[in-house]
Amino acid sequence: MKIILLYGGQSAEHDISILSAHTICQLIMYEYYQVQPIYLTKDGRWLKGPLLEQSPTNVNQLRLEEGQVASWAQSDTETSVGVAINPGEIQEPDVIVFPVLHGPNGEDGTIQGFLEVLNLPYVGAGVTASANGMDKIISKSLFDKMGLPQVPYVSFNALDWRTDKDDIIQRCEGSLIYPLFVKPANMGSSVGISKVENVEELITAVELAFQYDRRIVVEQGILAQECEVAILGNDDAHVSVVGRLVKKQDFYDYNEKYINNTVEMEIPAELPEAIVARIQEYALEAYRVIDGRGLSRVDFFVTSNHDIYINEINTMPGFTAFSMYPLLWKETGLNQRDLIEELLQLALRSHETKQALKQNN
Repeated sequence: MKIILLYGGQSAEHDISILSAHTICQLIMYEYYQVQPIYLTKDGRWLKGPLLEQSPTNVNQLRLEEGQVASWAQSDTETSVGVAINPGEIQEPDVIVFPVLHGPNGEDGTIQGFLEVLNLPYVGAGVTASANGMDKIISKSLFDKMGLPQVPYVSFNALDWRTDKDDIIQRCEGSLIYPLFVKPANMGSSVGISKVENVEELITAVELAFQYDRRIVVEQGILAQECEVAILGNDDAHVSVVGRLVKKQDFYDYNEKYINNTVEMEIPAELPEAIVARIQEYALEAYRVIDGRGLSRVDFFVTSNHDIYINEINTMPGFTAFSMYPLLWKETGLNQRDLIEELLQLALRSHETKQALKQNN
């Protein structure tokens, strides 16, 4: 069977996707699968690389340039070449698509809808779960419906900001207490997120966030640990141990997480068993309310009094060498090669379930 590995994409998380794809390439069981890498460039081209029979030795080999004949770079001074294809050309028998795409145009239901139209099995959440999980405003609304505890927040769009800026600032300062966190509604990996201490910083942060999305969330900052739990499965989903980010500073931006790699992790987190169980229970509730499938990572805040607040759910978490999701499962007892194999099998089972449904009367 052939795995079609989609990576790159047209989002600010393009480079993280390449790192994740490289890690996954190292974990695939090549004795059972062929791997067809397809690189989605930042300007929207789909470049088909050579078939992989083993993992690329260098992550930069996965950055393809368009050419007539696909070939892998053999040294750091060369560039790998991919052949431009029409996206519909990925439809062929006996394939599983692994869309290792983070952020908009990859994790938000768009690529999932395309793969549904092509009737191809694919790893991860479906259209509904991807869209709901990616959009912080929609997911917060769903979490509210489930009664999951969250920090106070204010949401608004670009038109609201242009026409009623003073009113929005008043809402933020009237219901929230500095410090605040300003986030694009549809973005991950701390892209476009700012911590603010006063109104001047708030205005600057909102303008920055609007560069990434037309809708914004402003959240109450709290003094808390950041804890994460991994989920694996379809309707019969399982949860991992809980991990904790060991923070040496209040806020880690994109560079600290993925360039400087200064984030340390404590796996499993040193928390009372009852708190761990509650976090795991909340994570499964969040997964089910968005109709999760395949995998997700659910992030929480835990205060010194062990108050728990759900932060967000990520339906295609990172698979880099520094990513929490695969490390949580490793600590839980599932090695990373078996984790990738399980994700592929979950994709096939989900597709088979859908194929068994009646399409018409």
